[in-house]
Amino acid sequence: MNMRFPNIQSGRDFVGLDEHERASRDQIQSLQRERLAWSLRHAYENVPFYRQKFEAAGVHPSDFRELSDLAKFPFTVKQDLRDTYPYGMLAVPKEKLARVHGSSGTTGKPIVVGYTKNDIDMWADVMARSIRAAGGKPGMMVHVAYGYGLFTGGLGAHYGAERLGCTVVPMSGGMTERQVQLINDFQPDIIMVTPSYMLALLDGFTRAGIDPRSTTLKYGIFGAEPWTNAMRQEIEHAFDMQATDIYGLSEVIGPGVAQECVDTKDGLHIWEDHFLPEIINPDTGMPVQDGEYGELVFTSLTKEAFPIIRYRTRDLTRLLPGTARPGMRRMEKVTGRSDDMIILRGVNVFPSQIEEALLATDWCAGHFVIELSREGRMDKMTVFAEARQEHWDGEGLQAHAQRLAKHIKDTIGISTAIAIQAPNSVARSEGKAKRIIDKRPKD
Repeated sequence: MNMRFPNIQSGRDFVGLDEHERASRDQIQSLQRERLAWSLRHAYENVPFYRQKFEAAGVHPSDFRELSDLAKFPFTVKQDLRDTYPYGMLAVPKEKLARVHGSSGTTGKPIVVGYTKNDIDMWADVMARSIRAAGGKPGMMVHVAYGYGLFTGGLGAHYGAERLGCTVVPMSGGMTERQVQLINDFQPDIIMVTPSYMLALLDGFTRAGIDPRSTTLKYGIFGAEPWTNAMRQEIEHAFDMQATDIYGLSEVIGPGVAQECVDTKDGLHIWEDHFLPEIINPDTGMPVQDGEYGELVFTSLTKEAFPIIRYRTRDLTRLLPGTARPGMRRMEKVTGRSDDMIILRGVNVFPSQIEEALLATDWCAGHFVIELSREGRMDKMTVFAEARQEHWDGEGLQAHAQRLAKHIKDTIGISTAIAIQAPNSVARSEGKAKRIIDKRPKD
């Protein structure tokens, strides 16, 4: 047992639900008060950023007595994590880290997230809990098609599956034909992947002449991007499997913050013994009642290396009472974001990243618009970028477009179509420019 956090179960026995999954709402809230008091002190005493932030807001960890007191403490936003790159948010010496993950960045400076050995163990536990909630059992084979590396998806799924007692196929992303072959040959029970890539695999099975319903896949755990119930139904029908949603973000832990239960499929149960959710009004920052829509905010309760206090995710959803796990509240599927971030095929993209890439060229006039569309079942991004007059001679434009598309693919990680436009052809806007035209169907 981890003595630092009283009542944290070792997590090694996954035959049935652990004590916290079976806990009542009152028991969970009592545990949250205990752990949140520790987390606030830990952040204040060991992270200069939080000490300064708390003092500027006129609050101290000793001001926390009840869960409602959390609203007195300041928010953390993504820019804070960028400003403290690389190790400014760590609460332990760098030598105490067991692992470092990070998000991608066009400037080569990702958001850096550190983990101690205890953090890795906790992450493996909540991921194992998530896989079990999705239908997984010890002895099953799990095909992991999330990317490995700095991205948290692949290794998070990997460690969770091993913790549950599963056999892991660490496939990572890409190589669709190879994925199809291994799924057909290795006969896994579970696949963990983005929902849009699952549709690409469906096309791969069709090209290979293999009936996807003939595979051994029984459960799919899909995350890293929003997806609709209509897509769920298509996947379930095409593969004759059960499909559930998983939620997470690197800043909080990675995947495994919340998971949909296969027996209810009515929203994602948040593992509230480790992650405390709030919903706030994105304009005022004030907390709203459970059941009301707003922006999702998370505070970590047990993280050692990288405690996070009131992190604004920008995801829009609402909190609902627990069902399959009565003590743990559910979050509805994310309906959108309170900022302008685009999530395309599991990759987070900001218009500013596209703008940065465009302005690094000598041919672009700086006027552009991003069009999001859907071809078949796959989302597509097209960047309509205006050329400077001196470059609008028809020569070399295709080469310019190809180089820019490659640069965006290499730095941001997405495939983009570049359509170079004539001078003065991209519409101007008064005030804030409208950079995104989303033509994707809503359902």
